[in-house]
Amino acid sequence: MLGTELRQVLSSAGLHWVGSGRDVDITKPEVLDAFARGRSIDWVINCAAYTAVDKAQDESELCRQINVDGPANIARWAQSNGAAVIHLSTDYVFSGLGTEPYTEADPVTPQGVYGITKAEGEAMVRQWCPRHFILRTAWLYGAAGPNFVFTMLRLMNQRDTLGVVADQWGSPTWTQDLALIIVNLVQRTDGPWGTYHVSGEDRCTWHQFSQAILQEAQAQGLVDPRKRVTVNALTTEQYPTKAPRPRWSVLSKTKLKETFSLSLPDWRESLSRFLSQIQKNGVEYGQSR
Repeated sequence: MLGTELRQVLSSAGLHWVGSGRDVDITKPEVLDAFARGRSIDWVINCAAYTAVDKAQDESELCRQINVDGPANIARWAQSNGAAVIHLSTDYVFSGLGTEPYTEADPVTPQGVYGITKAEGEAMVRQWCPRHFILRTAWLYGAAGPNFVFTMLRLMNQRDTLGVVADQWGSPTWTQDLALIIVNLVQRTDGPWGTYHVSGEDRCTWHQFSQAILQEAQAQGLVDPRKRVTVNALTTEQYPTKAPRPRWSVLSKTKLKETFSLSLPDWRESLSRFLSQIQKNGVEYGQSR
């Protein structure tokens, strides 16, 4: 989802890039070497990750290979070949029990296999490639992949009533906004390197997010404005999952703002622009999403 958005934004910025998918197995150093051979590479942007949070509880070894071994291999290759790394990480590295926006200096205390492996992947990047940006983001959505916004649009067109968790807080993040930050960073050559939080401005619950999706979708004709849809508020206990979900995923972006004078728009503004874009472009969000 992010990779697709990123290639479009990189092209618009006039930057030369080459992308990979499942054809390049990041868990195998020899495959990375073969892919990079003959190319002059200044940056490696790692959008690859095992992100099936619940399945990770049962597939911990596969999750670890992709989220820990993969970033370690990328970081080692980059350091050996004079490249810098941008590595994408997540709010799940924190416990989710906070009450104030998490800063980059807060200790990581992940609660599930997915979060544990993402935290270990960060550590591998720091260990093997000093010239890196680790970007933690949260609640990501975009036109190129399954996500919460598409799920809500599909359900709101199919049902009259649905329930959404109302006691988990975070900041929705549009892939296009995140991609623009990444493009800005790759045009810098001297850091300051390190870990930065990048997510939409302000915060909401999943329930508030879904209500905003409904309001904007009906205003833009993605959901029939005459249709009455009720979104009921649920507790985390009413929507049990195999892996624990963080109740608090709000990230402080102060470091990003003060270091680079960069910030993302308010999440409501980005949601409105995103829905307008998919409506204009006729993006499908039905059963395939």
